[in-house]
Order: sequence, then C-alpha cells, then structure tokens
Amino acid sequence: MKPTIVRRIQREDEAVVRRLGELGVATVHEAQGRTGLMRPYMRPIYPTARVVGSAVTIVSQPGDNLMIHAAIELCQPGDVLVVTTASESTDGMFGELLAVSSRVHGVAGLVIDAGVRDVTDLTAMEFPVWSKAVSAQGTVKSTAGSVNVPVVCAGASVRPGDVIVADQDGVVVVPRQTAPDIARLAVERVAREQKTRERLRNGELGLDFYGLRAKLVELGVQYVEEE
Repeated sequence: MKPTIVRRIQREDEAVVRRLGELGVATVHEAQGRTGLMRPYMRPIYPTARVVGSAVTIVSQPGDNLMIHAAIELCQPGDVLVVTTASESTDGMFGELLAVSSRVHGVAGLVIDAGVRDVTDLTAMEFPVWSKAVSAQGTVKSTAGSVNVPVVCAGASVRPGDVIVADQDGVVVVPRQTAPDIARLAVERVAREQKTRERLRNGELGLDFYGLRAKLVELGVQYVEEE
C-alpha cells in the first residue's frame, strides 16, 4: 500500500462515545458478542488510566515515530491515537514530548502495539496509554507510513473513527456503524447484571438460576458424599 494520510474521517456522536466509556471494556465487549478485544498484553501504564474516543489510526515502521507526529495535526478533541507497526516492535516510540503535543491538540490517549518511554512523566501528567512494552529504546523519524487507514492493532481490526474504549480490563474496539446499538445493548446488560447481583446478595446460587444443575447432569457429573 502506498503511504497515505487521510485528512478527514467520520466520527461517532459524542454522547454515544461518552456512554460507551462509562460502561467500560468488559461490559462493552460482552454486549457486542465478545468481539473487538485487543490482545491481553495491551496494558495501561498506570492503574487508573481510562479513555474513550474516536480512533485516529497510524501505521509506522518499527522504531520510527514519524507518522505519529503527522497524525497529531489531524486530531480533534477526544480522539485516541491507535498505532501499529509494519512488523513487530517494542521500541519506545512515544514519550513525554509527544504526549505534551498530543494533549495540546486534544488527543485523549494512546493505544500502541509497540513500546513507550518516559512512563514516569506520562503517569505524572495522567496521559492514558496502553502499550505492549515499556522501553527506553529511542526511535528515528525517517520512514513513511500511513494515517487514518484500516489497521490491525494487537489482533483487533480498527477503522478510522471506530470507538476505542480502554481501562484496566484492556482495550476494545467498537465499529463506528454499530456503536449506538452496542451502547444500547450494553446498558441493557448492566440492568440485567444488577438484577443478578441482587439475587446473589440474597443468597441464591448461580448454579440454580442459570440452570447449571441440568448442565452438570448433561455432562455426566455425579455427586458423592465422600471421597
């Protein structure tokens, strides 16, 4: 693919994006049929990190952060940078200076299937980042890549403008076209879980109200009084 920068992308309605962020990764992931989850090695650099926003996607060469610099110019307030590399990399491709620039231009956070550096500074400024690695290995700015094209990041397909939800449970991608429906389904799921929570607090067993006793019988599990 020829290196390409797409200047304008479509973004989901701000209220829908905000609602998905309030619901969190685990609930959203379940609500959309357990799809869209990035691989579990994508971890936040500090425990309280949370972010939700529209994806600005970036394809970089390993150890080269030129295209991250190019992408920041195109960001709108609330966007999330989603970075993948043309081949595997753990180099520290994003640090404190890029975070300063990102924040000034409204970037809400970063998801990068590579490494980051200056973690102490990023944590102090509460810039939310999910990465594969932390590495002081520096980078260059010399190789072309692409911005706002479809990518695969940590095993998940991401298109520009898709909604990124990230917290301590990981990172989930919600396709922009289905975001309103997924938000509605996630709200309904929360309501169902609240009823289940109350039943559990009242002493009921999931074994009973989930119908799992019949499943045990079906699987041939037998109860005995002693070993």
